[in-house]
Amino acid sequence: MQDIPKNKKIILFDGVCNLCDSVVQKVIKADHKDQFRFTSLDSDKGKEILNYIGVDRSQIDSIVLYEPGIAYYIKSQAAFKIASHLGGWYSLLSPFSIFPKTLTDHLYDFIAKNRYKWYGKKDSCMIPDKSITSKFF
Repeated sequence: MQDIPKNKKIILFDGVCNLCDSVVQKVIKADHKDQFRFTSLDSDKGKEILNYIGVDRSQIDSIVLYEPGIAYYIKSQAAFKIASHLGGWYSLLSPFSIFPKTLTDHLYDFIAKNRYKWYGKKDSCMIPDKSITSKFF
């Protein structure tokens, strides 16, 4: 965990999911304050972080936001927190965070369960181009 940037929020995502890849690309473009770094849930670093924060990989299939030394968030709460940090149009998602977590996670799980069927799946994790390589580990 020594090489995890302490001043960055880490987004762990499904590296073979087309929807997840699209969301990561949108977050990168909207991250004007350079707040986020990214790693696949199934990468060595992703597994190390999950183990460190005590999250069972078999129970998480889509997104985790880890703020080193502060907290971690999963599913809909991770999405809401990411949106709130990005600000701008993304902050329009914030009012939905007032709904019960069970309700928002249920909707999140429905989308996560169908994401491969609706958006497709890659054979392997994306390889970031040179302009964004520093945002991944």
